[in-house]
Amino acid sequence: MSFPDLVPALTAAMPQLRGRLTANQPLAPYTWFRVGGPAQILFVPADEDDLAYCLAHLPRDIPVTVIGLGSNLIVRDGGVPGVVIRLSGKAFGEIEILDDCLVRAGTSVPDVKVARAAAEAGIDGLAFLRGIPGSIGGALRMNAGAHGGETTDILVEARGVDRDGKIRVFSHADMGFSYRHSGVSDDVIFTSALFRGRPGEPAQILAEMDRITQAREASQPIREKTGGSTFANPKPESAWKVIDAAGCRGLVRGDAQVSEMHCNFLINRGQASAADIEGLGEEVRRRVKENSGIDLRWEIRRIGLP
Repeated sequence: MSFPDLVPALTAAMPQLRGRLTANQPLAPYTWFRVGGPAQILFVPADEDDLAYCLAHLPRDIPVTVIGLGSNLIVRDGGVPGVVIRLSGKAFGEIEILDDCLVRAGTSVPDVKVARAAAEAGIDGLAFLRGIPGSIGGALRMNAGAHGGETTDILVEARGVDRDGKIRVFSHADMGFSYRHSGVSDDVIFTSALFRGRPGEPAQILAEMDRITQAREASQPIREKTGGSTFANPKPESAWKVIDAAGCRGLVRGDAQVSEMHCNFLINRGQASAADIEGLGEEVRRRVKENSGIDLRWEIRRIGLP
């Protein structure tokens, strides 16, 4: 499908905009599942000030959606109405090593790159980011964690732009972190984060990152078209255990499948639609609820029209 082209009207309304607006831009290539329809408008801001200018002048009735690396995302087949914002690596991809074991990173930076930069600088405590297949923006939004660490453990403050175009700074307390969740309003687009680690030996930290890499490769289908962990762990249980107990390992819908290797991962075997993947996830939720009474919560973000 295609949406009405809003580019001419937005260009006229925002004459000082420096970023790129593209109408009906396919979003499937921006997601790890490689599924989904187009963005009505894809906006790639030139920098933080350009993002703020856009949000301040964008009509309030036009919805705004933000995507990152697309590693934990399903774009539905009908596409995403309004403006979809994607922060580029060029404008939001800087990593800066500061005194006192501080690391500042733009939110388009992949988590693994931050982990490696910290390790090479002798900053310990950020190695767990190696196990998270996403960007810093996603880590802030969902308090991402792996291998015993969480974003809340290392964050000092985050910077972002709200829907009114105001640049804001959020302290750790302001973030309202809980398990796989941040309490900051969804209309805030994070642009950078400041993390604090502790002194460490680069060789030891890099060895820990290698261990995390090997553990992921041995237990997760990371070379498939997947979206990472599908459901949050229903503590004290593990999501994969209750999914397995409900007989869902290997379950298929269309060309989507519950991974045989790790059944909290859904995979696109090649020709799956977004509806196949999301429908399979809902069937897993139904079976788990019927078998154990547990109501699994989606960890993968789902956006757009069916």
